[in-house]
Amino acid sequence: MPDSIVIIPTYNEKENIERMIRKVMSLPHDFHLLIIDDGSPDGTQIIVKNLMNVYPERLFIEERAGKQGLGTAYIHGFKWALAHQYDYIFEMDADFSHNPDDLLKLRQAIIDGADAAIGSRYINGVNVVNWPMSRVLMSYFASVYVRFITGIKVQDSTAGFMCYKRKVLETISLDKIKFVGYAFQIEMKYTAIKHGFNLVEVPIIFTDRTAGTSKMSTSIFREAFLGVIQMKINSIFRKYPEG
Repeated sequence: MPDSIVIIPTYNEKENIERMIRKVMSLPHDFHLLIIDDGSPDGTQIIVKNLMNVYPERLFIEERAGKQGLGTAYIHGFKWALAHQYDYIFEMDADFSHNPDDLLKLRQAIIDGADAAIGSRYINGVNVVNWPMSRVLMSYFASVYVRFITGIKVQDSTAGFMCYKRKVLETISLDKIKFVGYAFQIEMKYTAIKHGFNLVEVPIIFTDRTAGTSKMSTSIFREAFLGVIQMKINSIFRKYPEG
């Protein structure tokens, strides 16, 4: 049984998804790939299904009705991966802002002893390509803000390029993870740390998408800003590890 599954949520990613699938499948490790598609009207899921004939037993799709949020897509994928007995469970974007070659670096960090590995844009300076300065500053200072409010040491708390060891996702009460936008990424890291897991940041270079449309919105940013305070307050009344 292969040990690694990469989870990629999609919504209108027809420009990227075939190239991404073929790239992941070409890596020198037997990665499996699970696409969580939220009813893409552009036919993303059709492309995936056609490629399932090319990569049988390695490529899978879960289809959901309409946009339900990044967080719920990953929770759906995590539960699927646990049920299918994968040991290393990855999350990444479909748009090549995360370099698929770095999956190997994240996996190695887990093998070397980490419980979760973060593809970090900020652990060695600011490694972001093609973002406007306003977006870079917003992202960087969001992580500064998270560190200030929560006390965690993670430099890139909003990072969406991750690898979790199976036991982390088995231990966290996934149904209690409530945020659906980028605050989901913060909540997962914070909860893992509160459970005593060792998170390691692996330096990556983040490159903004060149095809398709960004899903960032004001409401997603607002959820992250206010959600961090709510998450910190709620944690005061929770005991870790949770049963």
